[in-house]
Amino acid sequence: MKAESAVQRQLLDLAKADADLDRVEHRRRNLPELAEIAQAEKTLRERKDALVAVQTSASDLDREVARQEKEVDSVRARGEKDRKLMESGSVGAKQLTDLEHEVATLQRRQSALEDDLLDLMERKEALEQDAQRTGAEVDKAERDLADAAKRRDEALADLESTEAKRKADRDALLPRFPEDLLTLYSRVREQKGIGAALLRSRRCGACQLELDRNTVSEIKAAAEDEVVRCENCGAILVRTMESGL
Repeated sequence: MKAESAVQRQLLDLAKADADLDRVEHRRRNLPELAEIAQAEKTLRERKDALVAVQTSASDLDREVARQEKEVDSVRARGEKDRKLMESGSVGAKQLTDLEHEVATLQRRQSALEDDLLDLMERKEALEQDAQRTGAEVDKAERDLADAAKRRDEALADLESTEAKRKADRDALLPRFPEDLLTLYSRVREQKGIGAALLRSRRCGACQLELDRNTVSEIKAAAEDEVVRCENCGAILVRTMESGL
């Protein structure tokens, strides 16, 4: 295959544009912000789950506190009723003794219930503190996620800008190449990743391997418009003053 040496040299510009586009795509798939977002989303889910658990426990405890308070009020009211009956003087000696025993029992019951209620209130206060702390952690996780998403969007916008520019550069280059040369370049690039590279001394710019002396001699003897390829990777070798041939 033949192509003017000036046209072959422009393959380096095309290869550079393609390499830049490949880097853009690689960076788009491997943005560090993507991993940050995944971790932030995981953390946020965990914090929200923890908050729901604390809130559920607090709600259950509220019901227990309400039930305990109701029972304390009931025991207190019954004790008050018995004391008023005792103070009325309208009961006999045996009933009075029974009432005194019941009042003493109710007082012990009320004291035990109030101790239990105090314990419940202390647990409720601890849960409220847990809920506040976990809520703050949820807020922080949401801020971290929003920050990572913002930085991802900014990075993607930069990449899209670079991609658009390099695609425009590439589109401007394509009409300069004969169809057969462009087909060869595209096929090699699809298979090997790099379609064309500079030959510098004896080294291929695509695979970075040195060519043997016989191959170098053959390339030196080839006409300037002859399209030569690397014997190792198949890339089109572009010859310039840097090739030292």
